[in-house]
Amino acid sequence: MLPSQLQSGIIPVSEVYWGLVAKADKKFSKIRDLPYYQRTRYDTYFYKVFKVYTQLWKFQQENRQKLVEAGLKRWEIGEIASRIGQLYFGQYMRTSEASYLSESYIFYEAILTREYFKDGLHQDVNLASKQMRFLSRFLTVCLVLNRREMVYQLVNQLKMLLDECKRTFQETDFKEWKLVIQEIVKFLKVDTAFMNIRPLRYSIVLDLHPDSLPHVTDAKRKLRLRDALLCSYHPNEIKFSELTLDAFRILQSLEWEPSGSFYQASMAPSSGAGSSATQNGFSGPSRINQEIRDPTLPPNPRKAILFRPSVTHFMAVLGTVCEELPPDGILLIYLSASGNSTHAMSSPSRAGSSMGYADSIARGFQFHTINSDSSSTYPIATEHDHADQSGDTDDCLRIGPHGHGGMNCIYPSDLLPFTRRPLFLVIDSERSKAFKVMSGAEKGEPVALLLSPSTSLPLPYAESSRQPTGSLFTCFLTAPLQSFILLLGFTGSDIEKDLYSKAEMLLQSSLDKLGSLLAEGSILDPVWAQILGDPFLRRLLLRFVFCRAVLSLYSPSFNKTEYIPECMPCLPEVMSPMSSTCQKVILELAELFGVTNKFLFSEGTVHSDD
Repeated sequence: MLPSQLQSGIIPVSEVYWGLVAKADKKFSKIRDLPYYQRTRYDTYFYKVFKVYTQLWKFQQENRQKLVEAGLKRWEIGEIASRIGQLYFGQYMRTSEASYLSESYIFYEAILTREYFKDGLHQDVNLASKQMRFLSRFLTVCLVLNRREMVYQLVNQLKMLLDECKRTFQETDFKEWKLVIQEIVKFLKVDTAFMNIRPLRYSIVLDLHPDSLPHVTDAKRKLRLRDALLCSYHPNEIKFSELTLDAFRILQSLEWEPSGSFYQASMAPSSGAGSSATQNGFSGPSRINQEIRDPTLPPNPRKAILFRPSVTHFMAVLGTVCEELPPDGILLIYLSASGNSTHAMSSPSRAGSSMGYADSIARGFQFHTINSDSSSTYPIATEHDHADQSGDTDDCLRIGPHGHGGMNCIYPSDLLPFTRRPLFLVIDSERSKAFKVMSGAEKGEPVALLLSPSTSLPLPYAESSRQPTGSLFTCFLTAPLQSFILLLGFTGSDIEKDLYSKAEMLLQSSLDKLGSLLAEGSILDPVWAQILGDPFLRRLLLRFVFCRAVLSLYSPSFNKTEYIPECMPCLPEVMSPMSSTCQKVILELAELFGVTNKFLFSEGTVHSDD
């Protein structure tokens, strides 16, 4: 198409427009099917797709009146904007760049504000479905971005729209959308405001600034967390779409919390259409080539989130990430799964939504595909699924539904070939101790292991009708103070804000002191010494030390190894739960809440300043 031909009327405006739409759709369908891992491999294609959508958006803005006269519907404009929002979110999933997540929010918020799908919504069931898919996608973005007020607003809108659709389109079955709403409602009942009272992301305001991390005396090299592979699967676990509660929490804990002037400018509530808006509609993806990352923070580690992968797919992703790991990088692998269906179904810290139609529809609008109308099927676990009761399953983790033999089982030996590169493993499972065999059997690089207890300690309110909180071990690694409070039987409403703030400052100060002791020690294993300069891994390790000390001194789990997490290689004795240093940390926190009687301390344990 030549501009002169368009201006002279040789090619009708509508024909040019629909040609651009077809071109954009074709490129969109290609990038939709690209994997979310592989470092920068698809960046060039991503920019090409955005270039097409920029051209399309600009063209419809400049020729809006003619296009409307030619039959362009308002919902078709919204569909383009929704595609742009999906592209931004997909690029966030590939790169972990928070700026893309923010841009996705901006476009979705503008669609919501301008009500692009409103006209004819209650006369056309297909248009109603588009609106529900849009709301569901926006929900995921808001969850990850921690925009809770908008999350609740979207849930209410989705509920009201579904009720209206059931009344208007009585011949249509909306069972799958009912299950989608059930999923998000259960998710929010567990992931409460109290669990998010402090950002799960690393905050340079609340956490120790990266430039202030203590020098590690015995560090022969300094590794940085460059990539993370997150995989969580439990039958009936709490999740929304393909985002499980445990993976959701770990995902956030491995990112920077925007702060300072950047946070105020980029993350403040918009006036309606977002920062990319103009009077005639948003300006399109014009900021794609601009530097919109917080310049005061390093890049987020890249993360690959796998939802019920086959083991072959898991291994393929792991191999690719290891191959592309930078020379100074270390890869974190987070695995939260059960090794035995009997344990998984009865675990007091695991419960959630039923599997079924909700999965098939949710997969169509979230992570593995960003197609607006596609859907896919996957084998669904039911209460009748049973794992092999042979000894083999005791030493593996199941990362997918049962009934597929070893195709969904990960053994410690499966990970050994990848220990040619530095690995930091977090295993959250009743079979976590099986992975201790990896220590000493590595193929080149010694592995760092954080292993959950083999039995999850029931929370005081577990027998009530209230929802559980997800994995207690993962909770401690991502929200340690909230986990401590819940373990003691308190709820968010029981704790005054001032008391919580004092406890937060005390815990942060105590963990910083433990970190300094670790860094200054002369007998620290090189595996731990090389990662203490990374703020994310340092924080995970110190929270592990805190979790182990709490569970070791807590009366119901005292002296019971099945309730105690382990790490390999061993940490110095000063980090032992029975050391005076760790006991003082727990004592001070317990005294603050008046619960010293719930812990068993060694005789003579006193405050750290006594």
